[in-house]
Amino acid sequence: MNEDGFSEGGVLAGGVTDAGDNDDGRADERRTIEQRGLYYEEFDLAARYLHRPGRTVTEADNVLFTTLTMNTQSLHLDAAWAATQPFGRRLVNSMFTLSTLVGSSVAQLTQGTIVANLGFGEVTFPHPLFHGDTLYSETVVTGRRLSASRPGQGLVTLSHTGRNQGGDVVATAVRTVLVWCQVAAS
Repeated sequence: MNEDGFSEGGVLAGGVTDAGDNDDGRADERRTIEQRGLYYEEFDLAARYLHRPGRTVTEADNVLFTTLTMNTQSLHLDAAWAATQPFGRRLVNSMFTLSTLVGSSVAQLTQGTIVANLGFGEVTFPHPLFHGDTLYSETVVTGRRLSASRPGQGLVTLSHTGRNQGGDVVATAVRTVLVWCQVAAS
């Protein structure tokens, strides 16, 4: 065991490690499974990946993100002015919505398996997100192919959808990522 109390066994494929020692010196027969995203071969074109938990957006989230990114749009910062606009209140910054939509997929889909985020296709915001709304994200795989120029890697196209607590679609984005193939990552 190391100083943090973790097994020092060797790492096997898929983030599984071999047996280490228990505190009493006996071999630990449990497998260790490290949370990771999916390798190219594991992306399922017939699946819908639901990313949980949802993320309730606060006023502080919106104001901090908006000011950190130097976006001075009054729709995000000025409650009195926003009250006179068609939605009657401040809107959550759409770039925060997009970042959270994609970020919520990382642990389940690309954590430790991504080589690069190659870009975004169509991005839409069909319904506003407001302070206090909860964003629930999901992803479907719309395509995948092995890379012709980068052996051991594949391109995966992901279609992300974000919904509020009422089920209204608040954001969509198509994203292409380059990920490791399982054999190359071993």
